[in-house]
Amino acid sequence: MKRVPIRVFAGIGVLGAMAYVLMMLNFPLPPFPNFLLVDFSDVPALVAALLYGPLAGVAVEFLKNVLNYVFVGSATGVPIGQIANFTAGVAFLLPVSYVYRKAGSKKGMLLGLAAGTAAMALVMSVLNYYVFLPAYTLFLGAPAMSAPEIKELVISAILPFNVVKGAIMAIVFQLLFVRLGSWLAKQAASRQAA
Repeated sequence: MKRVPIRVFAGIGVLGAMAYVLMMLNFPLPPFPNFLLVDFSDVPALVAALLYGPLAGVAVEFLKNVLNYVFVGSATGVPIGQIANFTAGVAFLLPVSYVYRKAGSKKGMLLGLAAGTAAMALVMSVLNYYVFLPAYTLFLGAPAMSAPEIKELVISAILPFNVVKGAIMAIVFQLLFVRLGSWLAKQAASRQAA
C-alpha cells in the first residue's frame, strides 16, 4: 500500500478549511428558488484534485461538508444538504480532473470544465428527482410533492441552476488556472516524481 506524505494530508486539510470558509459565503441567484445557493467551495477541491489526484479532491469535498454539518448543522437533523453539496462537488470535479489529466492542456481544462458542468447538472437533476427532494419532504414534514411537481421543479430550476453554477465555477476556475496553471503542473509533476 502506497504511503501518503504528510504534506499531502496538510494540503488537503488547508484546502478543506478554505473550501468550508468559501461554502459559508454562499448567495442565491435571483431567477432561482432561494434554497439553491452558489458558492465557490468547489475551487479548492478542484485544486486538490489537480495537485494530489482525484481522491484528494473528493477528500476536500468530504471535509468541507463534515465541517459544515458540525458547525452549522442541518435544519432537518439529517445532513441532506451536505450530502447533496458533496455529490454535486464530486460530480463536477471528477470529470474535470479526468479530462485534464488525459489532455494536459488549457483546451483540456476547458473541455474538462464543460464535462464537469454537464455531469453535475445531469447527476443533480436525477438525484434531486429521486432522492434529495423526497428526502427533504420526508424529514421536514412538508407536504409531499407529486411526481409532476418534482419534475417541473427539476426541469425549471434545478437543471438550469446547476448549468449556471457550473458555468460560474468554470469561469472562476479558468481565471485562476490561467495564473496558476504552470505552478499546478510543476507541483503535480514533482509529487509524481517523489
